[in-house]
Amino acid sequence: MTPCVRLFSETVWVERGDGLASEFSAIEAPVLELSFDYGGVCVRSSEPQHRIYSSGQGGIECVERDRQTEARAQYVLESFGAVEIGCLPDHAVAPGSRAEYLVQLDGDVNALCSFSAYVLPQLENLGWRIDVAGDYPYRVVACDPPWYATVAQDERPDWFGLELGVAVDGQRIDLLPALLDLIERSKGLDELDRLAAVRGRSVALPVGEGCYVSVAPQRVRTLVQVLLELYQGSPAQSALRFPEILSAALGHLQDALGDELELDDPCAICARARSLTSPPRRDAVAAPAGLQATLRGYQGEGLAWLRRLREHHSGGILADDMGLGKTLQTIAHLLVEHTSGTDATRPSIVVAPTSLVANWQREMRRFAPGLRILVLHGKRRHQLWPRIARCDVVITSYPLLLRDCERLAEYRFCVLVLDEAQALKNCRSQIHRSVRALSAEQRLCLTGTPIENHLGELWALCDIAVPGLLGNEAQFRTVFRGPIERQGSPTRLRALRERVAPYVLRRLKEDVAPELPEKTEFVRPVELGGSQRDLYESIRVAAHAQVRTAIRQKGLCSSTIAILDALMKLRQVCCDPRLVAAASAHRVRESAKFQHFFELLSTQLAQKRRILVFSQFARMLALLAEGLHQRAIPHTVLTGATRDRQRVIDAFIAGRVDVFLISLKAGGTGLNLTRADTVIHYDPWWNPAAQSQATDRAYRIGQTRPVFVYNLIVAGSVEERMVHLQNHKRNLADTLLGSADRQLGLSEDQVETLFAPLGTDRGQISR
Repeated sequence: MTPCVRLFSETVWVERGDGLASEFSAIEAPVLELSFDYGGVCVRSSEPQHRIYSSGQGGIECVERDRQTEARAQYVLESFGAVEIGCLPDHAVAPGSRAEYLVQLDGDVNALCSFSAYVLPQLENLGWRIDVAGDYPYRVVACDPPWYATVAQDERPDWFGLELGVAVDGQRIDLLPALLDLIERSKGLDELDRLAAVRGRSVALPVGEGCYVSVAPQRVRTLVQVLLELYQGSPAQSALRFPEILSAALGHLQDALGDELELDDPCAICARARSLTSPPRRDAVAAPAGLQATLRGYQGEGLAWLRRLREHHSGGILADDMGLGKTLQTIAHLLVEHTSGTDATRPSIVVAPTSLVANWQREMRRFAPGLRILVLHGKRRHQLWPRIARCDVVITSYPLLLRDCERLAEYRFCVLVLDEAQALKNCRSQIHRSVRALSAEQRLCLTGTPIENHLGELWALCDIAVPGLLGNEAQFRTVFRGPIERQGSPTRLRALRERVAPYVLRRLKEDVAPELPEKTEFVRPVELGGSQRDLYESIRVAAHAQVRTAIRQKGLCSSTIAILDALMKLRQVCCDPRLVAAASAHRVRESAKFQHFFELLSTQLAQKRRILVFSQFARMLALLAEGLHQRAIPHTVLTGATRDRQRVIDAFIAGRVDVFLISLKAGGTGLNLTRADTVIHYDPWWNPAAQSQATDRAYRIGQTRPVFVYNLIVAGSVEERMVHLQNHKRNLADTLLGSADRQLGLSEDQVETLFAPLGTDRGQISR
């Protein structure tokens, strides 16, 4: 006896509803006919007779049906997901139909083609006879066929075309439209992950009318991942065109296809892709002879990464954690560039915040005394223009770049270095446009916080360092920012991470500097009471009403200024009522956080701690300085109004004072204060990266003692809810790296939560 299966499509009637309200609807469904061949005589499994009669040379022969073996065959078929139609009371077929089983599974095309591709061959291997109807709509032409990919030079300079498909019976079948359609349906890798979790399931890609090729999910997943990196949102087409800057994605294509990948000679784009995607080796580039420093292992890797980008005529973003020596790695890169015998006859230029110009000058003289340095600073800088062509490195500031942009744009620089590049995060700002106007063979952005508030900031930096990598702003918003920030798409997040990975180098202190001492963070809640609590509630009610009115009249996006102003007043009440301009605040003599601060400070000073105190409000620092003076505690202050920054910094470093009050904006970057071992954040800020940068003035390479960080927040207030919002922003940046933009990116529900009554448990601010 030989089991026989015929697979075909037929109308099946499905009962929907119940009782008198039920009705039948017709669907076209895949069905099976199961029969058994007894020596040339076939009998259907549903036929009732126990004996089969056939005519032979000896006359009429009678064969007893082997019911036990037939039952085992039925069990095998049902184990693959087929369901006997007679067991489904709400399903029926037309009289005379030969359909006996319904290919149930979950009814989608991937499941049906998986049945054709994997179940039928297994039955055939068991000795079954298989027959698939010619008009069956889920025919599979091949299971896991060989793939081909062709990368060819496009008509446009620095552009390439990718063709992708499978070879069936020696004929190439283009599958690029089907794969791009998979992306367009916004399932992509998420759908493939779901399919891969189902045993025996494959991905069905159409190759003609009623014909599919069934491919293992993991292989398709890798290919879709590559296409997501190259995809610019264009409609499905037979050749995907992409700029050379995206060629790193082809390294993953080689991993997926191996020797099946075909290249048009002499195209060397995949060699470039492999080079860009391989991890940098610390011994790939020797430290330049004139460098007056010993590079740590990870710093050697950073130098190798910078040199590799230079060889490929590409820029990048050095986004190492604060305190890991981005300046030293960059100086080593510039030293190699200008002393290695290359034709670097043009000068390089470093643009930094005004407060860091002198620091760059000192570090250059300290680590690379052989380089000729020219500092463009001060009113008489124009007298120095003739010397630019004769120097190795020009140093200037962002404010002066705005003034001198037209003059500097006349030069073609070797390397453009942009320190604290988060200053360029607003792509519509004048400074961003001025930097884009500079001409350089390589552009490098140095920042410990490539993403502070939203993904648009990452686009702004890439637009400077690697133009074209993320498309234009509208494309980036459609393809990446919207799906990731509003829809939480892990597929798009993964694709964005893969695209920027070759051009963004980020290492964290805990990963590359295990010798650093422990850092311990505390959140110290402070309870408001009495008249200060009443003041908070009165201002909150009035401010909330104003915000609701603004949103109702102008919409959420146009109400940013009103929201920020209202939140500012509440934050000021939390810090100290003396910051609030309202007359009612002048009568409040209580300040819970002010009192708590000095209690904490006295405890820390008694333990011989050296303390950095950060606040967003310069006026709050003035009140703290007044309190320190009244208590005869030596201290120094650094704000935007400080004229001699170095003098107050030196006073703390030399140990003449143990308390250093610093405004977040004036001293959150560019300082090395490893003599401190305690950091107090008097008030939280929207941006967790800004607070982390401030903390890392003390917690950086060179610190030898454990560091303690205290965050003072008023319990149940807008400050506590801001901390929850910080955590969401921090998680987004960490996940990616492992609007003009004053918009907060808040939803109306989040605004309502921020303005909830004091002490109300509204939970964490949701995404």
